[in-house]
Amino acid sequence: MSQAQTFAKPAKPLTANSKYLTDVQAGERFAVDRTTIWRWTRTDPVFPKPVKVSAGATRWRLADIEAFEAAREAASSH
Repeated sequence: MSQAQTFAKPAKPLTANSKYLTDVQAGERFAVDRTTIWRWTRTDPVFPKPVKVSAGATRWRLADIEAFEAAREAASSH
């Protein structure tokens, strides 16, 4: 492996005070790569939209992700 290759840092673990997820954390939650999270954001109208929290930081609200998961689970149980 060349030195030019880089690896994404693992996401910081969620704490009780976490209100926002990074793309990496959202990906870990759904067992997909962060690029899939961005693709879902662009192509899936029901996937939660990200929030720009500063000039260089975009996050997903944990409450929105949890609501999405609950709706998916409810839909799959019918």
